[in-house]
Amino acid sequence: MIQQFIKFCLVGGSGVVVDFGITYLLKELLKVNKYIANSTGFICAATSNYILNRIWTFSSTDPHVARQYLIFIGISLIGLAINNATIYVLNDRFKLNFYFAKLLAIGVVTFWNFFMNYFFNFSA
Repeated sequence: MIQQFIKFCLVGGSGVVVDFGITYLLKELLKVNKYIANSTGFICAATSNYILNRIWTFSSTDPHVARQYLIFIGISLIGLAINNATIYVLNDRFKLNFYFAKLLAIGVVTFWNFFMNYFFNFSA
């Protein structure tokens, strides 16, 4: 489990680049609402993370790729709610920098996503 968590975190690092890049593009350059920009970046990162985690982290051979992806996205959407709530508290209430709050939120959600996927999605 520890080796898989390390791989999951490495994959998550690539997801952070996707997430922050898309969020920054939408929020700063296109002036999209910060929660819509955050959600879009998060979902794009979750999709790339699913592919990498399926292949590398969990070495899944489950033939039901669509079902597995939907479960992964469902777990990620709950993670997104946790992510947005964390950003709301840290950025809107405690006035921390948006991107710093987003980074802390990603740290919180990493544990949720890993354990839910480990036990309920890639456990076969």
